[in-house]
Amino acid sequence: MIVVTGGAGLIGSAVIWHLNQLGRDDIVVVDHLSKSEKWLNLRPLRFFDYYEKDHFQQLMAQGALPDRDRIRAIIHLGACSDTTEVDAGYLVQNNFAYSKMLAEFAARNGVRMVYASSAATYGDGENGFLDDDHSLFKLRPLNKYGYSKQLFDQWLQQRGWLSQQLPSGASFVGLKYSNVFGPNEYHKAHMRSMVLRSFEQITATGAVKLFKSYRPEYADGEQVRDFLYVKDAAAMTVFFEGDGYAACGLHNIGFGSVRSWNDLARATFAALGRPVRIDYIEMPEELRDRYQYYTCLDIGKLRKAGYTAPLTTLEAAVEDTCAYLVDRRHLGE
Repeated sequence: MIVVTGGAGLIGSAVIWHLNQLGRDDIVVVDHLSKSEKWLNLRPLRFFDYYEKDHFQQLMAQGALPDRDRIRAIIHLGACSDTTEVDAGYLVQNNFAYSKMLAEFAARNGVRMVYASSAATYGDGENGFLDDDHSLFKLRPLNKYGYSKQLFDQWLQQRGWLSQQLPSGASFVGLKYSNVFGPNEYHKAHMRSMVLRSFEQITATGAVKLFKSYRPEYADGEQVRDFLYVKDAAAMTVFFEGDGYAACGLHNIGFGSVRSWNDLARATFAALGRPVRIDYIEMPEELRDRYQYYTCLDIGKLRKAGYTAPLTTLEAAVEDTCAYLVDRRHLGE
């Protein structure tokens, strides 16, 4: 049995969808639905049981989790992923303490734990974008969210849990996702991807707004990212619960090359059959010192672990996402 936390989210719902495609439905979903529309992401998916996060934590703390002896893996994707969140205490509790509880459960019970770290841990990239477990303490995240992820990576590393399988049989893999986009992200509010934002802006006004550049080496809209389609992110994640089970440690989850915001906007215009019209706007001053101009993940470690599947190009991924957005279907339906 596999526990998927954050199972109603963007990557979580895609992971469950991918497992369903492989014939797996022995899945326990954990999330916090509240009043959001995330429940729609779960509607077409097959799984064994669902728990609200607080109830799941309570049962785990009490040692009363049903079917606990059947749990073979935890795919931990549940977290506050808001890079603008200002409450560090909330992030420490929600992202760090919760992850530690799951890790301790995994360590005691010989469970495989695949969890979401983040490319936000790399900060401005001054110390590189290499998924080397031993470079962890050199990284300087630019925001509190990235630091909450960094804390858990370091906590595992200091205990020696990242580098090898534990005597109990437990093992840990941290996945540093970079700029994932695709179906099932309407619930993410202001953290929605630029693909979704571009779709909304183009259909409403015929134009896309992008931030101006404040560095002379980057033209407006030429800031670059390592964009990854959510279906590829899901396949990479599930790989570490399957064929990549022997791998441990941190792994970058990206495309492995960069594209600009202008490229992404043009791909969205093309997918919608609209003429390109990009307006460059001022970046809020509070973001300027924390803005990443370049993010590119080296995925050599992922490939060395045995993941050989081809990746979806930006243009193909944007086209598929826009087709989904046009009819608002949910992944799996």
